[in-house]
Amino acid sequence: MKNPLEFYTNYKAKLETKARKLKKKSANLSIFRFVVFLATCFLVYLTFGKYPDVFIIAFLGLLLFGFLVTKHINLKRKRNILDEKIKINTVEIEVLNRHFHHLETGEEFVNPAHFYSNDIDLFGLGSFFQYINRTKTKDGKVVLANCLTENKTASILEKQKTLEELSGKVEWRQHFSALASLVSVNSTTNAIVSWISGYSSVFPKFLKTLQIVFTIVSLTLIGLISVGQISFTYIIIWFFVGLFITGKFVLKINHLYTEASKARDTFKQYHPLLNEIEKEAFTSKILKEKQQIINSENKKASAIFKEFARILDTFDQRNNIIIAVFGNGLFLTEIYNVCKVEKWISTYKHTVENWFEVVAYFDATNSLANFKFNHPKFIFPEITSEKNVITATNLGHPLLNVDKRVDNNFNINKEEFFIVTGANMAGKSTFLRTVSLSIIMANCGLPVCAASFKYHPIKLITSMRTTDSLTEDESYFYSELKRLKFIVDEIEDKDYFIILDEILKGTNSKDKAIGSKKFVEKLTKSKSTGIIATHDVSLCELENEFENIKNYYFDAEIINNELHFDYTLKNGICKNMNASFLLKKMEIV
Repeated sequence: MKNPLEFYTNYKAKLETKARKLKKKSANLSIFRFVVFLATCFLVYLTFGKYPDVFIIAFLGLLLFGFLVTKHINLKRKRNILDEKIKINTVEIEVLNRHFHHLETGEEFVNPAHFYSNDIDLFGLGSFFQYINRTKTKDGKVVLANCLTENKTASILEKQKTLEELSGKVEWRQHFSALASLVSVNSTTNAIVSWISGYSSVFPKFLKTLQIVFTIVSLTLIGLISVGQISFTYIIIWFFVGLFITGKFVLKINHLYTEASKARDTFKQYHPLLNEIEKEAFTSKILKEKQQIINSENKKASAIFKEFARILDTFDQRNNIIIAVFGNGLFLTEIYNVCKVEKWISTYKHTVENWFEVVAYFDATNSLANFKFNHPKFIFPEITSEKNVITATNLGHPLLNVDKRVDNNFNINKEEFFIVTGANMAGKSTFLRTVSLSIIMANCGLPVCAASFKYHPIKLITSMRTTDSLTEDESYFYSELKRLKFIVDEIEDKDYFIILDEILKGTNSKDKAIGSKKFVEKLTKSKSTGIIATHDVSLCELENEFENIKNYYFDAEIINNELHFDYTLKNGICKNMNASFLLKKMEIV
């Protein structure tokens, strides 16, 4: 079992050593490149007028200079990758030291109408998403959010095997993330896929043949002029013919270029990621299936994406005025480029979406695997078919500091309901969020914060954080009723684990007690399971009426005029409430 903090610290030091060596090598290469440039210029000066010596020296000098430039670009890319990996390990060290509030919050994924995402700090500042998210692509972030909110219980064991395997591939995961970080992308792949899948050819098919014939004629004319067989006037006339042909299609070319430009950076980002997926060896079923998707064509998906990125880069040369004018006048380069773009789209439009989805899946799953690696003491839930929905020992919240966290044993059977009472700040809400998050984590295939965890898979639904809505002209009470109605409708034909915190808060005490009892009675007649936290101890009387209702509580004690909490779930009904004490303690009354 690796110590994550020790691994990240050592690996970061190793990367920093490599980065220093590459920096020194890059500096030496820059000096050597400058020396080659000066030497070439000096030798050309000395041999100026001496043919063919001057041409040979100039050619060899430029060739060596070009080679050194390419070498420098490759070194720079390696340095950038190392810098990104150093950042990745720095972040992991910070997170393990409980500093993660500077990371993306996922606030955009908060949805008050969702089954649970608004209630349990799944998104937002200090949220579970903020804690685990390490995605580098926009699509990966969406897939990760969807994984946490999809509320599905299928293939949990296969998901566990996937995360188990990927968690061990730390260096591969970090290299994947570093490569994804090198290219900044503004467009979403949904927009790109929509454009590619819906694209229909707008250029006549004869243009491809015309461009080839035109280029051959241009080269022939240039050859004849160079040997003095024809006048230069012919190439001038032919040049303007080329510009005229290109001009006939310029509006369509501009439109295609605008759309293609939005996709260029995305393909640059994705082709190295596809290559990393293709060449890695996987053993788990899901990872092998994903890998097979990008190996379904006659050549690698990474090569196909790289090819399109190069086509789009060439197309972008139209912004170079010299290349644009002379290229179009003599070789119809823009017509050549649009034909290449259309051919690529026509060939691969049926499968591009699948390839994007595979990259997004790995990007998201890497975050989940990273969480697994960072918590070696967390355990994968043992999936059972027994009537026990959850049987856990030392169950805790994964975001709480291990030195301060109080874990609880928890055992609930199918179709049981626990009524949990307790004083303010005694730990009821934290416990509800702990159970909720453990269910979500189990359904995602993640390890949970517990010593043991037997689990019969079940979907989750909660009502813990209802708010009023001025924009929709809704009172707090009406909003809560809508939420309860949503729950009742959902549990009619599906099994859920229901978690409620202080239902019917927006009405008077007597009305609340009567309504709450009737609602709990309705829940007990469904096939669902759940926990209801409340300050209304009258609800606890239902334990005497229904055998599947049990009472639990969190206690608070006043010792030497100070409140003390043990945050431990106990069997029974809470007797000690602390509101009056706190009002006096804080000198409010």
